Amino acid sequence: MIQRKHLPTLAVAALLCFSSCARQIAQSGKASFYADKFQGRKTANGETFRQGKMTAAHKTLPFGTKVKVTNLDNGKTVKVRINDRGPFVAGRIIDLSKKAAKKIGMVNSGVANVKIKYKKPKG
Repeated sequence: MIQRKHLPTLAVAALLCFSSCARQIAQSGKASFYADKFQGRKTANGETFRQGKMTAAHKTLPFGTKVKVTNLDNGKTVKVRINDRGPFVAGRIIDLSKKAAKKIGMVNSGVANVKIKYKKPKG
């Protein structure tokens, strides 16, 4: 039986455990989007790239990671799934499909200041 005096300690321990298990990671930088010439090519995980899908490339995140991307200039957000590696341009942190880029209003500018959020990968 748990004594009342131990309840605050247990509550704090449970909170720390659950908050660290679902820890959100954020990263800020520049986003770009794929050129049309990549349509139909194979991505790093073996899928066929489609501009009309909600996918993206990141240098290190595991394939399948779901990422929320926020355009810091207009506040628009989009959720994408990582299925490729890149971008390979200094200062850029994510490459989006054209559909995802349209959703956050960055197609005309080509590059946008973004913040990405994702859950800490397991392992």
